[in-house]
Amino acid sequence: MSELDAIDHAILRILQQNGRISNADLAAKVGLSPSACSRRVDILEKSGTISGYHARLAHKALDYQIMVIVHISLSGQFAKTLTEFEAAVKLCPNVLVCYLMSGEYDYILRVAAKDLQDYERIHRDWLSALPHVVKINSSFSLREVIDRPNVGI
Repeated sequence: MSELDAIDHAILRILQQNGRISNADLAAKVGLSPSACSRRVDILEKSGTISGYHARLAHKALDYQIMVIVHISLSGQFAKTLTEFEAAVKLCPNVLVCYLMSGEYDYILRVAAKDLQDYERIHRDWLSALPHVVKINSSFSLREVIDRPNVGI
C-alpha cells in the first residue's frame, strides 16, 4: 500500500485507541459499510501497516517493578556477529525492546525485572551469555514519564 487516505488514517487512529472495536462500530465511525471497512482493514493488515493486535499489560501489576535500559557493545558489527546476537537476544523473555544503534553502543535494550535480584539473574544468565558481547552498561529507570503505545496519525 503506497498511500493512505483520510479514511485509512481514521481507521488507524480508531484502532490504536480501541483494537477490540467491532467492525460494525468501526465502519459507522469512519462512514463506510461494514464490508468496505472490513476490506480496508484487511488491506492495512496485509500491507503491514497494521502489524498486529495485543493487550497492553501493566508491568507493575505483574510484579515487574524495575525497568532497565541496557547498552550493549559487541566485538564487531559483522553480519554474522549481528545475526547471532539478534537470534540469541530474541530468546530472552525479559527483553521487551531491542534496537540496533548507531553511535557508541551497538544495541539498546529495555528489560523488565521484578527486582534487583531478578535483574542480577537476567544479567548473569541471559545478557552476559549473549554471543559477541564485550560490554554491558545498565541504567535503572527511576520513574516512567511517558510510554506511548500509539504514533500520531
